[in-house]
Amino acid sequence: MKRLVFVRHGKSSWDSPVADKLRPLKERAYTDAEHVISAFQAHLDYSVEVFSSPALRAKTTAELFKDKLGIDAQHFHIRPELYTFDADEVLKFIKNIADEFDHVMLFGHNPAYTELVNRLGSLAIDNLPTTGLVSIVFEIDSWKHIRTGNTHLYLFPKHLR
Repeated sequence: MKRLVFVRHGKSSWDSPVADKLRPLKERAYTDAEHVISAFQAHLDYSVEVFSSPALRAKTTAELFKDKLGIDAQHFHIRPELYTFDADEVLKFIKNIADEFDHVMLFGHNPAYTELVNRLGSLAIDNLPTTGLVSIVFEIDSWKHIRTGNTHLYLFPKHLR
């Protein structure tokens, strides 16, 4: 069995004229992350390997989860190939995850994440919102064989405020 937990980065700020990769989080993103992390903790009875886009908004969101969930630095990875909005590129990354990792959290971007939670999961989701989390369980032994799984959990900030 394998589990993928998709987390879209928190709400980003457009207040400063910076490159897309350097956009920071809005203040609301920190509150949203607190809500989602607190709710997710009740379901987290397994260790996770974390992979994040290097974009500041995704990396910061991933670091909030890492710190609050007590994830060791050795299980936290920033991967340039996750700075993409293309679902097929993210799927290619997933298929190349080492099979030693059964539970993986990915932090990244839409529209890729909304497309993938719909393509891989069992529940239709119109839009994975900022700081939204979706956990999908797969009855596979290798990430190379990923196919449709069972959407096990979804946590959206608007439902937790």
